[in-house]
Amino acid sequence: MAERSTAAVDVADNGGDQPPAAGAAKATADGVETQDGRAADKPVPEERDGEHRVAAPAAAPELHSGHKLARRYRLEECVTRLDGFSSWRAVDEKLRRAVGVHLLPADHPRARSVLAAARSSALLGDPRFVQVLDAVEENDLVYVVHEWLPDATELTSLLAASPLEPHEAYQLVSQVSQAMAAAHREGLSHLRLTPGAILRTSTGQYRIRGLAVNAALRGITSDTPQRTDTEAIGALLYASLTQRWPYENDAYGLAGLPKDLGLIPPDQVRAGVHRGLGQLAMRALVNDGATASRQEPPCTTPEELAKAVAAMPRIRPPEPAFTAPPEYQHTTYQQGSYGRPPTHPGAAATQLIVPPPPPLQSRAGRVLKWAVSALLITALGLGSWQLADTLLDHGKGDSGNGGSQQAAPTGEPPKVREPKQLKTSAATIFGREPIKGEDAPKAVDGDGSTGWITLHFKSQPNFGNLSDYEDGSGVIVDLGSVQEVTSLRAEMYAAGHKAQVRAAAADASSPHSLSDFPRELTKLQKTGKTLEAKPEAPVKTRYLLVHITELPPEGGGDFRGGINEIKVMGLVD
Repeated sequence: MAERSTAAVDVADNGGDQPPAAGAAKATADGVETQDGRAADKPVPEERDGEHRVAAPAAAPELHSGHKLARRYRLEECVTRLDGFSSWRAVDEKLRRAVGVHLLPADHPRARSVLAAARSSALLGDPRFVQVLDAVEENDLVYVVHEWLPDATELTSLLAASPLEPHEAYQLVSQVSQAMAAAHREGLSHLRLTPGAILRTSTGQYRIRGLAVNAALRGITSDTPQRTDTEAIGALLYASLTQRWPYENDAYGLAGLPKDLGLIPPDQVRAGVHRGLGQLAMRALVNDGATASRQEPPCTTPEELAKAVAAMPRIRPPEPAFTAPPEYQHTTYQQGSYGRPPTHPGAAATQLIVPPPPPLQSRAGRVLKWAVSALLITALGLGSWQLADTLLDHGKGDSGNGGSQQAAPTGEPPKVREPKQLKTSAATIFGREPIKGEDAPKAVDGDGSTGWITLHFKSQPNFGNLSDYEDGSGVIVDLGSVQEVTSLRAEMYAAGHKAQVRAAAADASSPHSLSDFPRELTKLQKTGKTLEAKPEAPVKTRYLLVHITELPPEGGGDFRGGINEIKVMGLVD
């Protein structure tokens, strides 16, 4: 199985159906509730409507730290031991990176379904999901290797501190619903979307871990997988807005709703909840008996939920808070105490009078005064001569050119900023269905011999005329911060693309749709081997999009394209 990028993945989190004891349980970097440093083996939670569990033996494979799998994956720490399987933090000694590993015996009743789920998830290749790197049956063991994201934070930890701001909650439901809609189009479901399955990276992106695998490890199935995942997304949004779990039982470190009241709207649980997001949560949770606000239809699939989110007015991030500067402190001289000796209580303060320095009455003083006077007179004379010379030159210029010219400005010339190549913070693939998302960094790595190359598309240059690519594709370049961009040059995979360059607004945050890039730096046009954008004035932006709508032919009725290298120039102080 092809290797993918490093970072963290879900080990099987067994929390969520009982609240952890205060101070006794905490979430690890992989989302598993632990107690005294070991996984808390809790009872399997009750089934929900449409969900089924497969019985499993209690014993997990007895391995130890330091054990190696395939002479490559060295087990470091067991973070879960539950239902006959165990999960580990491990090290890939070949690529020198941290990974996660799920282990279970080959004769485990769920072993075949876990292997199938892991391999199906790996084939999806969507960067919005934590990636499965390997799935192997070897020496009476079945193991699944996955990414480990040490810089990501679980939604469980975020909600333990406070509810999410409206903009963050909007980003959460938007990104998770779109990702799950893409997974369901490929026939994959999660069935275990808990706060521990959602990770927020340091760049503000939300990633989902345990797609298909978490449910297979626990033997969870569902007759209505789309409805199950949609209701789970609604529960995540509800919890993000209220810091309460939308059921009567406490779960995932969150208190449940009051008994016998049913599912009440979020704005009745906590004041100040964003109205549109609260209504959206109720529409997703209507599957469990809630009443949709304003009689709007319920959302029963992730696709319907993603469309409902897109139809909402966009929620902008909050303005940055500026702290007031500290109060200005007067110096001791301004306070009138300079030169005064310290006083004791009850004693009268005596002011120390400092005599002024004597005037320059000595012979050396008189010589110094005459020297300073001579220098001043000389300076005045030179200044008057230069002023007269300037006025004469100005008069000559006026008489020869009808008085249209002005005197040349004096002083140093203004500093000119030359365009320089800007550093790229990250690159991602644009479009509803990202194509080879793992290859996006190759388009900005400074090596023209590598790049991002699309799949082969049949019959039609506009991505085979498939609905998943009706908005086209391309590469989104993240400069890391707002910069003054003067030009962009893209070396294309071949001549004949139909493409353009667009820019996001300066205040854009995580743009992903075409409307998020309103500024056209070039028109949509057929390109040669190179696509260049040179706006008349520098454009202030953080995100640039090389947008491709049609691919060049590659023979045999196939169409294929891509970008070898993108170079961005801008003004730098």
